[in-house]
Amino acid sequence: MPKQPPQPPPPDDPQPGNTGAQDVPLDQQNIPAELPADARARLAESRGEGGRRELFTSDLSVSELALIHDAGFEPVGMVVGSSVYHIGWQPNYVAYGGFGMGYVAQDQELDTLTAAKYQARELAMSRMEAEADALGADGVVGVRLTVGQFEWGADLAEFIAIGTAVRARTAAGSFRTKFGKPFTSDLSGQEFSTLLKAGYRPLGLVMGVSVYAAYQNGYEFQMVSGWTYGWTGMGAIGGGGFGSYNQEVNHFTDAMYATRNLAMGRLQREAQEMGAEGVVGMRVEVAPSLSKDDPEFWNELNERDAGMAQNHWRTFLVDIFAIGTAVAPLGAEHQIARPQMMVFLDQ
Repeated sequence: MPKQPPQPPPPDDPQPGNTGAQDVPLDQQNIPAELPADARARLAESRGEGGRRELFTSDLSVSELALIHDAGFEPVGMVVGSSVYHIGWQPNYVAYGGFGMGYVAQDQELDTLTAAKYQARELAMSRMEAEADALGADGVVGVRLTVGQFEWGADLAEFIAIGTAVRARTAAGSFRTKFGKPFTSDLSGQEFSTLLKAGYRPLGLVMGVSVYAAYQNGYEFQMVSGWTYGWTGMGAIGGGGFGSYNQEVNHFTDAMYATRNLAMGRLQREAQEMGAEGVVGMRVEVAPSLSKDDPEFWNELNERDAGMAQNHWRTFLVDIFAIGTAVAPLGAEHQIARPQMMVFLDQ
């Protein structure tokens, strides 16, 4: 009897690639983030060194700039962090089935890919925070995280973090994290202002990553899809299978749930480690893919020398990235203001 695939890791499974303090985000750990010489020179100009006038840059809209000033903050400069990362080889684990079944591919989280996607994002974040720190900022708002691929480097990806560094006009330094780093947030200027008026403060961006693979063999595919016509190792056969009916593909559903739970659980533990009461502005990016589409897999199974369907496999890959802003109350007595109706005269 084939060996059953292992169960998904327990909910408290740590983020692969985080080798520092348990559940402390990498960008909050005391990892050196040395800035290039050109970046240091640009930041020095922004600070007004060398007899120059202090100047800020930002990607804030006019409305966001006004609201951030009204909330007691001022922009000090646009900050950027980048990491070009090589994604290493990912081993796959199989078990021998016996009795002519060949090997059995085991559903699993792809630790190498998960760690690469986590580490590269955190490296970009830490370098962005280093630029904000050099400007004397208390935090970064409107953070955007992007990933770029290179046609000339299949295993390379560039991870970029960019946002506007801001500084509190009073009580400077009080909005930094408990690890002494500038806070980060992907909230817009309007959302940042509303958050402060509601009695909350941003602590930092928290994230969870998981890349998970589920393996479907040809027999399971035939039973689900009903595509059982053609050749097997015993000759030509035909039949409708169970694919004639509407049905859930439980194997793929389980993989989606396992991946989502791993990513969400890691995000929640990062928020708890930062002392957050909750996470706002969350988004969950899901990127599923199949290594072989249905027609391609069907053609493979129905070649004359294909052999038994159980010995053919395709991969269902799920890549999930969860991110949000961890927040905490400004004080124990905070109250959320009642929303007010607004009428726009230009519409």
